[in-house]
Amino acid sequence: MKRKHIVAFILILIIDQLTKLAISSNMQLFDSIDIISGFFSITYVQNTGAAWSIMEGGSMAVFYVITLVALVIMISYYRSSECDALGKWGIVMMMGGTIGNFIDRLRLQYVVDFLSFDIFGYDFPIFNVADIFLCLGVGILILSFILEGVKKNEA
Repeated sequence: MKRKHIVAFILILIIDQLTKLAISSNMQLFDSIDIISGFFSITYVQNTGAAWSIMEGGSMAVFYVITLVALVIMISYYRSSECDALGKWGIVMMMGGTIGNFIDRLRLQYVVDFLSFDIFGYDFPIFNVADIFLCLGVGILILSFILEGVKKNEA
């Protein structure tokens, strides 16, 4: 990995873990602090499932295996000649988010989530900083694929 990618990866992990530590150290489970009334709050929950509590209470071993397989795929793609500079940034963000949540699962047997939004009456699933970077990384990777397709079509 390039130095700038390693630095970004480490920063993602530090920000993710520090925010989770701040929440779990200063709030009780299910406590909520309104930030923007009716729209955004900090709400401490423990997610024993995958994204949006899918498979909640499932076997941690399954999550460990899925995470390790995903990381192997991400690293392989990062190292491949097909992955352009933009795609590498997407992969770095995805790996940071993946490992941030993996650390929680290994250490706590659940993931600390705390960012809660109510969007036009829809109570969006509570998430964390690692999830933000996972989503950003996926979006950047998709953008990379689209731009690469446009380049190929123009050639």
